[in-house]
Amino acid sequence: MTATSGAGTYRLGDRAVHRMGYGAMQLAGPGVFGPPKDRAQAVAVLRAAVEAGVDHIDTSDFYGPHITNQIVSEALHPYRESLTLVTKVGAVRDGTGAWLPAFSAAQLQSAVLDNLRHLKLDVLDVVNLRLMFDVHGPAEGSIEEPLAALAELHRQGLIRHLGLSNATPRQVGQARRMVPIVCVQNHYNLVHRTDDTLIDELARDGIAYVPFFPLGGFTPLQSTVLDEVAKGVGATPKQVALAWLLQRSENILLIPGTSSPAHLQQNLASASLELPPAAIERLNALAAPVDAAG
Repeated sequence: MTATSGAGTYRLGDRAVHRMGYGAMQLAGPGVFGPPKDRAQAVAVLRAAVEAGVDHIDTSDFYGPHITNQIVSEALHPYRESLTLVTKVGAVRDGTGAWLPAFSAAQLQSAVLDNLRHLKLDVLDVVNLRLMFDVHGPAEGSIEEPLAALAELHRQGLIRHLGLSNATPRQVGQARRMVPIVCVQNHYNLVHRTDDTLIDELARDGIAYVPFFPLGGFTPLQSTVLDEVAKGVGATPKQVALAWLLQRSENILLIPGTSSPAHLQQNLASASLELPPAAIERLNALAAPVDAAG
């Protein structure tokens, strides 16, 4: 039994992947910019993740920029046939590390080619269009032109599947009317639950939902409840938060990231943690103040 197999698998494009994956963002330097403090450890963490059964890695060429993808290819190329690499386009970094939108057809084509080159691939498994109408979160805006540009690259055989990141439900609907979407990657966790309805809609149609920031945003009161639940089940609070996500809906795929081998093993162990109904009930109640405020 691999460290990731406890939560089972779910369809991502044309493959079934373990629901506990790995996010490579933290392999870059501070602020996801520049090189890591310990490149050898970054390589080791990636190899350990794959050896433990991880077959879904989330990355992007604007992490670093370029550095994270270079580390991924250094650590794992030639890739296992079962490994699915998911990347994102739609942003670039300036000289200070700021995140800037990059939505034009030329910018998106350049981003796809950069990802292919640095990952040493001929075709990208999944490309998420990272929407940047607001750097701080989802915001409305038409995605027709950038998504059409990526659809053309899909037709050219450079991309197998398309997804969205940082998208509103309206944008997800717009995208699905244009092209097949295999995943949506948005901010969602135990207390930030704006996408509850969207997750359920996607689950009905067999589309994966991939939360980012799965462990952030807890108030002191919420953290106290999380600590108490964790103590009751003999796990860490972070493991409980990840396990809650896996039990929330079968279409949720997790990509917690870390540059620490010890934290990697703790994250992967969450896939085998089964929370009892009483714990789920307590944790579900944490979202009520957030929903009421929204």
